[in-house]
Amino acid sequence: MYGLVKHTASRDTVFLHQYPQSNARAPLRLYPQALARFYPYHLRQLSNYRIPAYDYDLIVLDVNLPDGNGFDFCAEIKERRPDTAVIFLTANDMESDQLRGFELGADDYVTKPFHISVFRKKVSALLGRIQRKTGGDCYTDGTLSINFSELTAALAGDPVIFTPMEYRLLKVLVRNPQTVLTRQVLLEKLWDADENFVDEHALTVAISRIRGKIEADGQQYIKTVYGMGYMWIGGIKK
Repeated sequence: MYGLVKHTASRDTVFLHQYPQSNARAPLRLYPQALARFYPYHLRQLSNYRIPAYDYDLIVLDVNLPDGNGFDFCAEIKERRPDTAVIFLTANDMESDQLRGFELGADDYVTKPFHISVFRKKVSALLGRIQRKTGGDCYTDGTLSINFSELTAALAGDPVIFTPMEYRLLKVLVRNPQTVLTRQVLLEKLWDADENFVDEHALTVAISRIRGKIEADGQQYIKTVYGMGYMWIGGIKK
């Protein structure tokens, strides 16, 4: 079973489908411009590690998986991450299967064959609703304000200039508050759609520069968890 991950600046969209290794890039045809990186995943890996530990906007899930059952996985997702949206994309077109999917909390149930253009619209519409529900692309705590859509920021009313990579890194951090994000996770999320690689040195430099721009007057926004990674703590006084 192969999974396809769309990396955004804050979260991921995961595609879980049956694709033989010989046709491993097949799901790219579903969303060719937006999907950044492709990984082989076992259902157990996602269940035990990635899904519970980190936030995902949307999971596109098949019912028939060689290493598990999509219905069971959907139930687990909704139990651990109830705000994560789920779309079933499957050949199982029985009415009973569709009803079961919705009863488990799925946001949509798409049966094969399907029109790719329609499916893209469904994904875009659902992600748009998620973004509006979560307050869009802004962060503010009364001192620091960041607009990720417009790439603008201010600290105590004074403009702050960030590089595009710093904005991406900030968005990952602020969308996962009080959560330790390992360096490996951050590097994966910063690997953009054009596959521009970010190495550990660049990550260290970006963290240092962000701190230098926003951590003033005894306020700490990013905590280093030694041996693990970084945590967004949101302007706590040192």
